[in-house]
Amino acid sequence: MPEVRLVGPNGEQVGIVRIEDALRLAHESDLDLVEVAPNAKPPVCKLMDFGKYKYEAAVKAREARKNQTNTVLKEVRFRLKIDTHDYQTKVGHALRFLGAGDKVKAMIQFRGREQQRPEMGIRLLEKFAADVAEVGTIESSPRIDGRNMVMVVGPLKNKAEARREQQQKSGGRNSAKRKIRTDEPVETEGQNVAAAMDDEARAKLEQARQAAEGDA
Repeated sequence: MPEVRLVGPNGEQVGIVRIEDALRLAHESDLDLVEVAPNAKPPVCKLMDFGKYKYEAAVKAREARKNQTNTVLKEVRFRLKIDTHDYQTKVGHALRFLGAGDKVKAMIQFRGREQQRPEMGIRLLEKFAADVAEVGTIESSPRIDGRNMVMVVGPLKNKAEARREQQQKSGGRNSAKRKIRTDEPVETEGQNVAAAMDDEARAKLEQARQAAEGDA
């Protein structure tokens, strides 16, 4: 008589039972008997609401796709004898790409006899990696690719983290703009007038107020 290792609906281990008994228990519990490990000896079956299981699995898969972020490989090209201004511009682009969660492929294009000096290319790429180290780390060391030398730098934060951080920074700036100073006293027009009065004027004002109250 075929037997299975039965798992209850809450993950509890029921034990090894005959397949007929497992099917009867599933029917009595208004649940489905689902084989979850067919290659085990004996096979493992679980009591569950299969319709609910499929629905929850679909929801999880949908959420996973929603939260999935695709990392883009951006490219930054150098000449071996690049001037300082152009180099800093390239570094700025790379910092922006890496900060947004994308990878950067740094490429040096050799000309003529420059191919005979690969150590110069390695030094330039290592300098580049050091200049972007605050947001990226080397994923692929410098290597020769035809007439070029390439290196890949990956972001320290993925795109989802980078996006959340950017949103938090934007929210903080907006809050700062909306913040109202409360550490300084606010004077009303009446307070300003009263402060400007001398003692005699205040006395006359009080007499006039009392007279008005008496007439009332």
